[in-house]
Amino acid sequence: MMKIALVGLGVMGKNHYRILRELQERATLVGLCDAVTLEGYSEPCFTDLETMLDNTKPDAVIIATPTSLHKEVALACIDRGIDIFIEKPAAASAEDARVIAESATAKGVKSCVGHVERFNPVVQALQKELEGREIYTISISRVGPFPPRIADVGVLTDLSVHDIDLMRFITHKNIKDQAIFKSRKIHNHHEDNAVLNFELEDNIIANVLTNWLTPFKKRVIEVACKEVYLEADLITQNLTEYSGYSRQNSYVVRDCHIKKDEPLLKELEAFIHYVKTGEPGSLATIEDSIITLEVATQA
Repeated sequence: MMKIALVGLGVMGKNHYRILRELQERATLVGLCDAVTLEGYSEPCFTDLETMLDNTKPDAVIIATPTSLHKEVALACIDRGIDIFIEKPAAASAEDARVIAESATAKGVKSCVGHVERFNPVVQALQKELEGREIYTISISRVGPFPPRIADVGVLTDLSVHDIDLMRFITHKNIKDQAIFKSRKIHNHHEDNAVLNFELEDNIIANVLTNWLTPFKKRVIEVACKEVYLEADLITQNLTEYSGYSRQNSYVVRDCHIKKDEPLLKELEAFIHYVKTGEPGSLATIEDSIITLEVATQA
């Protein structure tokens, strides 16, 4: 049975904990680590990372700490030959992410980054609908109210990295050119509002709208193709196709069938499979995260 440890029990860490408890037949959760003393957990709890690693000897570690601590925790795991899953982004900067990637390669450690939207069933269904189609544009909106828990990074590093990764993942195209506009309206130190414009390979135009200024959450991908227009709602996991346009401004609407599921569950299943077999599947690499960080931090 594979042994997994979890570092960081904040909001995202608790989500990982809940899912890992559901996956106990595939992996054993051998230890939890957080800077704050943990109570109410049946697993061994630690406040010191190295003590946990030495005492529990996990096969893999999930790193869900604040972004500023990713590098430190990852390198400690890599030094012991422990495979790692790092919540997005891989690190606070592309330079730190490269250090992690180089260290993992040198030690032969398996690594990946938690870009969970890749495992959203509606994203996977959208990819299938786009197979063989000519894509004209892709537009992604990811907006919502300000989360007080986010203090160490701005909206570009926290939110837009999801969508920089998604537009490359969905289209299988690289970025050729970019223009990013941002502002700070309510956050004390970082940008909370941004519009990102891109030219991808094959003359695909892409844009991302992201902010912490909207009173409700919205997570939508819209793709214009030669013959159809597709709209994917990442929250409801609904996918709608618009086609058959006519001069009378009429069109055909089709609701695509989606087998709804929890993205984080599918992602952690993929990670466990990766550690056991070496097959990464759709998991994002540290190199993928470096690309998103270069875009987000150079804006």
